This record gives sequence, structure tokens and C-alpha cells, in this order.
Amino acid sequence: MKTLIFIVLALGIYCPTYSQEKMDESIDTGTINMVDLPEIVIKNAGKDFSYYLPDRNPDPSVRKLQSEFIAYNLGKDYEGYDSYLVILEGEKGILTATYDFKGKLTSVVEKYDNTQLPPPVIYSVYKAYPGWQIVNDKYLYTQENGDITKKEYSLKLKKDNQILKLTVNPKGEIFTKKGEAIAKM
Repeated sequence: MKTLIFIVLALGIYCPTYSQEKMDESIDTGTINMVDLPEIVIKNAGKDFSYYLPDRNPDPSVRKLQSEFIAYNLGKDYEGYDSYLVILEGEKGILTATYDFKGKLTSVVEKYDNTQLPPPVIYSVYKAYPGWQIVNDKYLYTQENGDITKKEYSLKLKKDNQILKLTVNPKGEIFTKKGEAIAKM
């Protein structure tokens, strides 16, 4: 009787192991597609919703400040005011948000200095200006009522005794260019 129980127990463990699919190592695993979510509803203010579109900036300090803003609880602080201003400061920049008298998010302005630039920005700048070096950058990101109004990098490039200022969007398109020669000191 004991042998019969051991045989049934062994088959009970052995059979399910063969029912698992084996992965063929020669099969390519493929790629993962990233999907952008449209926006985040910060809070419901009556019939109005507060929308905030976080940026997919590669700099961790920018994402950290944006995450702190998303987690911020306005509570009842806005009551009794026509508008209410929230200011969050991070290690590389500042985020300011304005709420109306109902507690609805109306605008967000984010300014950062010396952030990690997205690869398309770096590629397009160094392709258009070989031999130049990016010495300073500023990032501006603004929203009004859930719509992005401005998203740009202001870059300062240097080569020998020349300085060039560029405005570039996150896709790498160069908008404006200002150049000046500085005498060596």
C-alpha cells in the first residue's frame, strides 16, 4: 500500500512538470512597445477635472519633482482665495502650479537647469554643430488647463572663443539661434 501511495505521489508531482511549456531559446523575444498615457487627473473639483501631463524627461530629478507634485494633496487650502499658488523646489529646478477658486489646476510652469538632455536633442545639436560643446542648458515646460503650451531647451554652446545660444524642442528641432564672439581674456 505504501508503494502505491509513493507511486501516485511521484506521478502527481512528475506529470505537472511536463505540462509546462518549454521556451525555445532560438525564438526572438521581440521588443516591448511603450505607450504614452495621455494625462493624469490630479483631482476632481466638482464637475471640473484637474489635468496634469507629466513630461517623459530622462533626468531623474525632473521626474522626482513631477512625482512629488502628482502626490501633493491640495486639501482645502484653496478655499477663500481667487487663485492659489503651489511652489515645489527640487535640486535642479522649480515647479509652480496655479489653482482657481474651485481647486481646479489651471497652469503649471516648470523650469530646470543643467538637466540630462534627451538623446534626440543631443544628436541634432552635435550633428548641426560639430566641434561645439554644450556648456549650459535650461528646460522650460508649461501647461494651461491640461494642454502643453511650451516645451523647450535653451542651450549654450561653446567653441574656442565663440558662444552660441540655441532653442531646441525635445524632438531635436532647432528653433532659434543667437551667436556672439567673445574676446579671449
